[in-house]
Amino acid sequence: MADTQTTTAVRVVGIRFRPAGRIYYYDPAGRDLKTGQWVVVESAKGLECGRVVIAPRQVEASEVSGDGLKPIQRLASEDDLRQMLAFKSKEKDVLRRCADRIEYHRLPMKLVEAEYTFDGSRLTFYFTAEERVDFRALVRDLAALFHTRIELRQIGARDHAKLLGGVGVCGKTLCCSSWLTEFNVVSIKMAKEQGLPLNTAKISGVCGRLMCCLAYENDDYIATKREMPAYGEILLTPSGAGRVTGINVPKETVDLTLESGAVVTLPVRELPGYDQPREQARPVHQGEGCGKPNCGRNKHRMSGVPGAHSER
Repeated sequence: MADTQTTTAVRVVGIRFRPAGRIYYYDPAGRDLKTGQWVVVESAKGLECGRVVIAPRQVEASEVSGDGLKPIQRLASEDDLRQMLAFKSKEKDVLRRCADRIEYHRLPMKLVEAEYTFDGSRLTFYFTAEERVDFRALVRDLAALFHTRIELRQIGARDHAKLLGGVGVCGKTLCCSSWLTEFNVVSIKMAKEQGLPLNTAKISGVCGRLMCCLAYENDDYIATKREMPAYGEILLTPSGAGRVTGINVPKETVDLTLESGAVVTLPVRELPGYDQPREQARPVHQGEGCGKPNCGRNKHRMSGVPGAHSER
């Protein structure tokens, strides 16, 4: 008798606390919520006011992390929203006053943003610093100054850019501040895979780190290059055999250096062995005795092209 696997589904609603911020799942608690509505929920900071960005729906229990979902406390009232806006209007002033206290204590830190919870019960200051900072005396000063619970949170360069916003080299609003909710791993290997110049000034964003967009098409580059000739491979062309010396993934073309030294650029689909659908494509030549189509040893002999077959 075959085993039957049952999946448990739970009903969730997606809440976001700041633009382009992470989406958190909550239990709608039987409420018929709609996107755009403001609700009051309990978070790690206490009670917060968030916006519904995903209407209630069923998801697998495995998608829900932690020990369970916290319920929506209530719909935000007009008084809640007015209170939230009132504290928001104070954030620039408290940021300036905090900067004065940092200068007084001579702390090596740079303030980025101040954020009140909707009811003013907690005030969080975000800052950047090269090293860990002992800000205990500063916290005591700020608590006495603002008469609320104070939290100082050190953030990295990418979070700094996300909070401040800006325009990237593409001329559009930064992805991190407009729609990117989480930062994925970006490596220099991705730039190499896409044939980009390994000049950090050209492949870094305004945050000084590698641009997030390097990861967007990386999987497509890898998959496409698997179906294209490799560097150094010998291929037959209407002008004779040539060695692959360049690959253009977006255009799906290759540069071939002929025995005469001339360089020709051809679409991959026009190359023998690659003119079939991708899932059926096969390399023309990978070495002596490879058994691939058109791999006649004498036909591929090219004394002027490294890697070609030669008489022994």
